[in-house]
Amino acid sequence: MTIGWLLAERESAELAEHLFTETVARHGVEPGSLTVHADRGSAMRSEGLAQLLGSLGVGRSFSQPHVSDDDAFSEAQFKTLKYQPDYPERFASLCAIHA
Repeated sequence: MTIGWLLAERESAELAEHLFTETVARHGVEPGSLTVHADRGSAMRSEGLAQLLGSLGVGRSFSQPHVSDDDAFSEAQFKTLKYQPDYPERFASLCAIHA
């Protein structure tokens, strides 16, 4: 289940912080009850996001591929979505994605 998402023209630590702040608040996540399994991109490794997640009581994991808690489920979801017959080859704009 996807519980939070953000669509933007670029990736940044500030956008990641915004996404996690909004998502944790929306779902009332209790401190110590969530671990985020993330890739090793700069936004996910940023000091600001680390501090935010720490203050929210959210753990972080940067597991290596092919271990039991990697992001295989997310990757499978993306593959399923991309191979749907009505999935466009390209989107005209960010606004077209929301339509």
